[in-house]
Amino acid sequence: MRVRGKVTGTEKRPRLSVFRSAVHIYAQAIADDSGRTLAEASTLSKELGNSLAGLKKIEAAKAVGVLLAKRLQGVGVGDVVFDRGRFLYHGRVKALADGAREAGLKF
Repeated sequence: MRVRGKVTGTEKRPRLSVFRSAVHIYAQAIADDSGRTLAEASTLSKELGNSLAGLKKIEAAKAVGVLLAKRLQGVGVGDVVFDRGRFLYHGRVKALADGAREAGLKF
């Protein structure tokens, strides 16, 4: 709640929310003012499919970040507010953010 209370997203600059489980990582861009999810990506996304087979968890998280950035750019969003939730900015969460940055997102 400490992080969520300070971070909000708009249509022009949505909140990039990250959740990770023991096996998968999920990310979505949320416009809090309208309550809509603009784009989402996860290790379960069909576009990534079998390309994640054999990759380490950090490499898979980076691929999810790249996919989310491409989906957001398709919607016309270039800037986001990063919401790490309860997770430390370390490991897979950091790899997802780095992948999104490399694909052109700014935050």
